[in-house]
Amino acid sequence: MLTKNTIKYIKSLSEKKFRNAYGSFIAEGPKIVSDIAGSSLKIEKLFATQTWLDQNETLLEKPDEIHCITTKELSAISLLTTPNQVLATVKIPSPVFQAGTAVQTLIITLDDIRDPGNLGTIIRIADWFGYKNILCSETSVDAFNPKCVQSTMGSIARVNVYYENLMDVFKNCPDNTNIYGAFLHGENIYDINPEPHGFLIIGNEANGIQPEVAKLVTRHISIPAGSHAGLHAESLNASAATAILCSEFFRKTNHVTKTST
Repeated sequence: MLTKNTIKYIKSLSEKKFRNAYGSFIAEGPKIVSDIAGSSLKIEKLFATQTWLDQNETLLEKPDEIHCITTKELSAISLLTTPNQVLATVKIPSPVFQAGTAVQTLIITLDDIRDPGNLGTIIRIADWFGYKNILCSETSVDAFNPKCVQSTMGSIARVNVYYENLMDVFKNCPDNTNIYGAFLHGENIYDINPEPHGFLIIGNEANGIQPEVAKLVTRHISIPAGSHAGLHAESLNASAATAILCSEFFRKTNHVTKTST
């Protein structure tokens, strides 16, 4: 049986200040919880229906606490419109960003992304293309916001998300570090051959890349519109732009890697 304190604790994790205070976040649903259980993330407490527990015995060694609850009790703690079998509280990881990673692989970099759905989708996109590191500005939305976690569909378990001052990171990188920036006007992404490593910056949904960050970009790139100038959407959604750019980086850099071996 759930206590009032337990319900209060779980509900509090919907707010960033309490996630920071307790060092935990909420994950809901069979897919997300199963992916987290199979990762290096630490499940603190697991709340699930008997049906889910019976079907997932192999995952039950990882949580510190396991609570069998009814569907009605699950509804009392769930943040979803339609609760789905299982909810877990998970310890927030604390990965340490290493700037040298940028000379080995492409790092998706987000400058002031504010929408949790966008960030969650970008994490999922990064996971799909095998990019395991996302660098966020300190003003970007929290990756462990429940809406963001839900949008990742489990990819939060496989992608490292870091929060740093982007200016400090870029200023401390070697002079030859690739810093690609997505702009409305830049080199056509389909006409260039990007390097397989460096930073790929996606800017704020409304304002793009901040001017002070833009000054440090070494290469401005853009996604061309297929329709006539002025007769198309003003811009692309941040996650849609990330998907297109990641696809093109992946296609071209994998080709380079394969033909050079």
